[in-house]
Amino acid sequence: MADWRARIAAWRWPGLAFFRLRLFFRGVFLLLAVATVAIALSVLQDEKQLSHRNYREGFAKTMGQVAAQLRNPAGQLALLNPSDAAATGAVHPLLLPFAALDFDDHNKVEQAVEMAGCARQYPDDAALCVAIGSNPYAGGFVYVVGHAPSPPPVAHTTGEHDLTLSTRLRVDVELRGRHFGWIAPFEPEPATAVNVVRGRLTGFAVDADGSVLPRPVRDFRGWLWQGGPCLAGGTDVATCARRAFFSVRLPVEVLHDDVVATAHPVWPPADINRMDVRVQWLAPGDAAPLFDSARAGATPPFSLADLSAQLLPGETLQLRKLDGRTSGPLATIKGAAPAAAPASGWVPQAVNDFLGYAVRGLLRRLPIDDEDVPIEATETIRTAAGSYELHGFGDERSANRALALVATRVSWFVVAMLLALALAWGAIEWTIIRRITMLTKRSRAVTAAVVEDDKASRWSSLDIADLRSPDELGVLASCLAELLQRVDESMQRERLRAEREKDQWMAVGHEIMSPLQSLIALHGAPDDASRRYILRMQQAIRVLYGSASPSEAFESTTLQLATLDLDAFLDEVAANAPHAGIVDVRYDGPGEPVVVRADEYPLEDVITHVLQNAQRHRRADTPIALRLRADDARATVELHNAGDAIPPELIDRIFEYGVSGAQAGEPEPAADAHAPQRGQGLFVAKTYMAKMGGTVAAENVDGGVRIVLTLPRVTG
Repeated sequence: MADWRARIAAWRWPGLAFFRLRLFFRGVFLLLAVATVAIALSVLQDEKQLSHRNYREGFAKTMGQVAAQLRNPAGQLALLNPSDAAATGAVHPLLLPFAALDFDDHNKVEQAVEMAGCARQYPDDAALCVAIGSNPYAGGFVYVVGHAPSPPPVAHTTGEHDLTLSTRLRVDVELRGRHFGWIAPFEPEPATAVNVVRGRLTGFAVDADGSVLPRPVRDFRGWLWQGGPCLAGGTDVATCARRAFFSVRLPVEVLHDDVVATAHPVWPPADINRMDVRVQWLAPGDAAPLFDSARAGATPPFSLADLSAQLLPGETLQLRKLDGRTSGPLATIKGAAPAAAPASGWVPQAVNDFLGYAVRGLLRRLPIDDEDVPIEATETIRTAAGSYELHGFGDERSANRALALVATRVSWFVVAMLLALALAWGAIEWTIIRRITMLTKRSRAVTAAVVEDDKASRWSSLDIADLRSPDELGVLASCLAELLQRVDESMQRERLRAEREKDQWMAVGHEIMSPLQSLIALHGAPDDASRRYILRMQQAIRVLYGSASPSEAFESTTLQLATLDLDAFLDEVAANAPHAGIVDVRYDGPGEPVVVRADEYPLEDVITHVLQNAQRHRRADTPIALRLRADDARATVELHNAGDAIPPELIDRIFEYGVSGAQAGEPEPAADAHAPQRGQGLFVAKTYMAKMGGTVAAENVDGGVRIVLTLPRVTG
């Protein structure tokens, strides 16, 4: 306690000036790092402000372009058919932005189809438009308009019932569980231009059994025109394949009945998307169709879903019809998901993703002007079929995302600058600050050690020779190292002198041989219990007398080995233990002679030292177990006490001279406070056991410590 008080009294706060140099260097680099980050944040905030302004302008421009696209016929077609699916196979009719098609005029119908953009494009320069007019009073017809490469058509002869002998068009319609089919063979008419083939497509209905009715359908109207150059590059237009354009009006009875059933028919029909139409352009015979609308690879016409390509990620368009009857949005279009950032070749993807996530989070927290103002725009589109409202919602995350891609790449330069500052700081810290700190700490340790002589071992092992160098700090360290070396040598000499004096006085203390001779005369009876202890004292004195130190005396002792019944010996030692102040020693032996070669008195010293050690460290009111086990080769004595375990750093050193439990910070028992521990008892035990051919070892067990003594057994 007094030692700690002296330390507290000696320690004083050195003041802020003591750390001035270290604080200065570290403060400079901290300010440089803060300035680098502040500049990067300032530039990033300006870029965010500019990016958001550009995004708002770009969003308004996108809304204008989308509105203009929806105002032309192709856009109106998409508005009138918001739920059309871009499916392969059967074709669904589209509602045209025109009341009807002038299907009898080649130029008009082709121009109308191209303006409306209703044609599905097929490979090999083929196209097909299946549509209905926007005016139900035009008759409720379905229009089939398209073109496909075809050789010169083979005409159908009037009166010929076998339609497979001619080139023909087949149309099948599935609606409301009913099938409608027509076969229209080609019947030529006089051409109106040079190298142009023109003719009618006369429609014959096909019943449910697949039979062709003999009379043509009156309301079925169709035309075929073939002209233009040869598609394969030939010059003989009479034999080469050229573009064949057909225009047909289909009289679907179900649609006609819906129109005439009420004065205000619902148009287009609610189930128009469930009407499947298949068109085939067939050559004479049973060969494969020249054109089939169910052919894979068709490109659907423009639809509202195609507008998503013009939107950035997060942007949304809502279309609503302004007719007072439709409550919900007609369609909702969202921008495509953001594409993944390209991976860097030298940066791990996980690191790049984490840095991008951090930059995006930082961008969201940087304040800018008008950040809370919603990004929205509204356009009104007026068509012949009604007015529509286009409402667009922007997403500021799109602007942040685009900026984050650039900022993530730029952030690597900021990271590189901070890393350079860290390396520079680390270099100064290692080469200068570290050495200053080490020199300061060791100098203060020297001061404390000089004041406290009894703790000199703490500073005598300090060495600052590693700080030597040609610079100023190295010179100062060298001078201090030389001073430490000289002081350490003086202290070592003083310590050796004190130890020898202590050993000398211990030896003098043992010079009590004469009084013991008198005591042995007084207690000479063999049955006197005191006689045994007096003989042991004489043995100890003989060992220590005339030796330079106790350790040398014990090591040079010569023992007189003889046969000894170890079981009876240990039983007697346990019985006499209370006379030595060791109570509650419980012996467990085999109950039969166990003969070993040993010196009786040194062996009793060994057992007594171990018992005394167990007495000091056992818990109160717990016994000491003394157990003997033997086999054919050796006898093993185990001494176990319940108490604290031996510290790991001392378990291999407790049998060395001068090592005791006090070195591990263990308090001395109150009963032995007048007899300080000198680390001598277990050393004696180990030395004597070795001279008798045995061993001694200590080990921690559950609940305490066990000392194991082994001696060779004498057999035969």
